Amino acid sequence: MAALDQDGAQSRLTTRPGVYARGTETVELILKAALDVLIDEGAGAFTLRRIAAACGMKVGNLSYHFARKEMLINLMLDDLIDYYEGLLDETVRRPGVDAENQLRMMIEICLDDIGSKRTTHLFTELGALANHNPLVAEPVATFYRHVHCQIAEVIAPLNPALSAGEAVIVARFISAALEGTTIFAGFGKPWQGQMPQLKALAIKSLVTLAKTVTPADLTQLR
Repeated sequence: MAALDQDGAQSRLTTRPGVYARGTETVELILKAALDVLIDEGAGAFTLRRIAAACGMKVGNLSYHFARKEMLINLMLDDLIDYYEGLLDETVRRPGVDAENQLRMMIEICLDDIGSKRTTHLFTELGALANHNPLVAEPVATFYRHVHCQIAEVIAPLNPALSAGEAVIVARFISAALEGTTIFAGFGKPWQGQMPQLKALAIKSLVTLAKTVTPADLTQLR
């Protein structure tokens, strides 16, 4: 799952516990510039100097708020979690929506997100940063652990035979299948036009998998 609703994410900065007691507007400006640099220019350009230039600041002034670029990544990912939690509450976790339809909706939301430039570029570049920087890799892994737990919570009532840990493994596979679509059918990718068919296949196959996979299947695979 992957898109950042920038207006929504930015508006929550003012209420985030522990975020700078002063200069909130400046923090918002820096975060917006950092997102724009990462999405439009890529991981190679993601430096404090470039971010400072993008928001018209001196590097020293930016460093007063964010001593390291990794701090910006942490804030971005925190905001992503907040955004997705709100989105799931509004669209998926509603009275009368059973677990199977909740999983269908989660898959659809994820693949719709992947069709945007913001999502395709942001998560591709976060992955590039994480490949070479453990201070980025850990918060990215924490973000995905959270995503996998949300999917597992929907799988659990669909397939009560699975233990909590097994449900997370299945959720992780589903997440990997969806995220992998980014490089083939994300924004600007060669098969973006086939996303409706890929979405239909993902819903059919992944929901069926979640309902029918057994602990024995997972043991045999291991």
